[in-house]
Amino acid sequence: MLCAGKLGGLGARAAVLRPGRAGLGGFGAGLRARGVSTSWSPVGAAFNAKPQSRRLDLFGERGGLFGVPELSAPEGFRVAQEQALRKTDVLVARACATPPGPQTVLIFDELSDALCRVADLADFVKIAHPEPAFREAAEEACRSIGTMVEKLNTNVELYQSLQKLLVDKKLMDSLDPETRRVAELFMFDFEISGIHLDKEKRKRAVDLNVKILDLSSTFLMGANFPNKIEKHLLPEHIRQNFVLTGDHVIIDGLHAEAPHDLVREAAYKVFLYPNAGQLRCLEELLSSRDLLAKLVGYSTYAHRALQGTIAKNPETVMEFLEKLSDKLLERTMKDFEMIREMKMKLNPQNSELMPWDPAYYSGVIRAERYNIEPSLYCPFFSLGACMEGLNILFSKLLGISLYVEQPAKGEVWCEDVRKLAVVHESEGLLGYIYCDFFQRADKPHQDCHFTIRGGRLKEDGDYQLPVVVLMLNLPHSSRNLPTLLTPGMMENLFHEMGHAMHSMLGRTRYQHVTGTRCPTDFAEVPSILMEYFANDYRVVNHFARHYQTGQPFRVMALGLPCIASPSWRPLQRFISPMYVISCGFQLFLSGLFS
Repeated sequence: MLCAGKLGGLGARAAVLRPGRAGLGGFGAGLRARGVSTSWSPVGAAFNAKPQSRRLDLFGERGGLFGVPELSAPEGFRVAQEQALRKTDVLVARACATPPGPQTVLIFDELSDALCRVADLADFVKIAHPEPAFREAAEEACRSIGTMVEKLNTNVELYQSLQKLLVDKKLMDSLDPETRRVAELFMFDFEISGIHLDKEKRKRAVDLNVKILDLSSTFLMGANFPNKIEKHLLPEHIRQNFVLTGDHVIIDGLHAEAPHDLVREAAYKVFLYPNAGQLRCLEELLSSRDLLAKLVGYSTYAHRALQGTIAKNPETVMEFLEKLSDKLLERTMKDFEMIREMKMKLNPQNSELMPWDPAYYSGVIRAERYNIEPSLYCPFFSLGACMEGLNILFSKLLGISLYVEQPAKGEVWCEDVRKLAVVHESEGLLGYIYCDFFQRADKPHQDCHFTIRGGRLKEDGDYQLPVVVLMLNLPHSSRNLPTLLTPGMMENLFHEMGHAMHSMLGRTRYQHVTGTRCPTDFAEVPSILMEYFANDYRVVNHFARHYQTGQPFRVMALGLPCIASPSWRPLQRFISPMYVISCGFQLFLSGLFS
């Protein structure tokens, strides 16, 4: 109910202030001068620069993560969660005592916000913070708040306070569409959580939900861990492609674009090697999901998860996947044949196409066909150039500018995290984006968007500004070379920034439906739109330039797709649904892909 993102409408607009000039824009403070072009905008320069380590400050007061004072130390998570739980008790009592009306929905949303502001922040910190103590404290906070959410989802008195509103047709008709929709979404969460069950079964549903939260967290964190292998088991001439530690080699990814076949094969087999602990966790997770679904009245977990979506049921999803696979089959087979021929040409002694081959050989085909070498075009796509391009695009389309702010001491979890203020030309400050873009030890190997705080219109008329994190895994810049992006990296950057802009521009009255807290069917639309901009030569020609000389990189109308869109994308679109289908319909029904 309370931290689940659902459908949002166009929100209320609120007056906001521009950030002060002192906090914005400049890249001189805290950033090293580099061997790069000096004509970058402040945003471009900031992302092309290596952050300057701060001087040791023995006396300055340390703030908290994301500016939350309590989170200056791991122990602060307990303080934050206790404050949220106390506020929850007050709001639950108020909701139950308030006569049905629009105020009921406002109280429910405030209750949702109080819990989500701790849970969402902790959900990010538990996987991204480099310090184990912070991760462990955040994990405990997630569990505590998650347990409370599930208890509230089966709180009969709270449910009845909302039901009184929904059954009163006259009252419901008097509500504006956004308020009415939010009320219906809160009720939907009660219903799928088992509010209709007797007391004993409701408690069982809460216990299962908490268990599922724990198992999901364990499984997802385990999926991001690198695998290690004894050094002597790998040929000596390929070991330098991986991280060496003592007598072991650490393999933290697929190395899909490595030119050496054996490097790709080793990475694929070691990184994806079956893990017995992960398998046990997955089996228990699927079993628990199935038990929960049947307990609350669904035939499978997938039926429960798909209710309220466009697809509505698993049968529609499987029909879509099968039809999509049929449509893509002919084109995909042609692409496979091209890749097979290229491997035979380059490696006739070992010409059989293997699972670790398509990404690399499709890149070879692209480079040969269009006479494009990554070493020739990557210098024109520095991270700073791409961020400058996003800034230009947002300015022209949306009247929005990005400003780099200097974080306060203790505000960020790693010194290379950049903080952006998002400012509209007439409405002022819209929110903040923290850019956690660079690789580090124990950081999950996935590109994603996290909501830290949702936007909402507060009772005093001020607008609560949204705060999000974008997490990528880009290589670090060096003293003389900024981070240079491959086409895939650039597309991922634009994709995730689409999610961030969705969060900034949602401007809903209620945080329960703010930004990306909308149906999964729609959540990817803004980000996929941004991918189209990343692949359009008319956009790229505005920002692609050499990081050192400033020379523009002119892409012709037929040139950019060769660079920015992998020629094997039809393979991805074909393999994804086929993978779901081949895993078995029952596994899908159990909710693994929900």
